[in-house]
Amino acid sequence: MNDAHVVGDPDGLSPLQAEIRDAVARELHAQFALRADRLELADLPEVAYQVTRRVDEVLSARPATTPRRTSADR
Repeated sequence: MNDAHVVGDPDGLSPLQAEIRDAVARELHAQFALRADRLELADLPEVAYQVTRRVDEVLSARPATTPRRTSADR
């Protein structure tokens, strides 16, 4: 179950999902600006690559999660 609604996020996204959404939106905005508000079919691989790089930046900037200890670890 997604707990985003529990913490009061009205769009139902987790903080990570919201960061990814925002990074994708910023990159798409930049790509449209670079291409005079028009994307050609031939541009899509480059746009997808740039969006992927922005998502990777978001994921790389997040602190690594520590593995949970289980009863088997004790």
